[in-house]
Amino acid sequence: MHDFCFTIPYGLVLVIGGVIGYLKKGSMASLGGGAGTGLVLIFAGYLSLKAFEKRENSFLGLAIETVCAAILTFVMGQRYMQTSKIMPAGIVAGISAVMTLFYLYKIVTGGNHIPAKAE
Repeated sequence: MHDFCFTIPYGLVLVIGGVIGYLKKGSMASLGGGAGTGLVLIFAGYLSLKAFEKRENSFLGLAIETVCAAILTFVMGQRYMQTSKIMPAGIVAGISAVMTLFYLYKIVTGGNHIPAKAE
């Protein structure tokens, strides 16, 4: 699986969650943290997708994805530990932890597998 296949939907979920948090509670932190991080992830996924289309790897995109997911894991994990609320802190921390591990796996294995050209 390619990183952009998961990163773009992951970013969209964060954007939607941030907007919902803002609309329901008026939370600027949800809007900035969720939507802001989600947009950065969508951008990183886009970089990776465009590099893949050129039969290359975008290690910049992969680095951005990894850092964002790791920060979200830490921040939302801390929030979950303080509040014990599954929604949204526990869920975002869990998803972000899985994504961080996926991105680290992609880094260790050399990025996206580029298929051989058909002759």
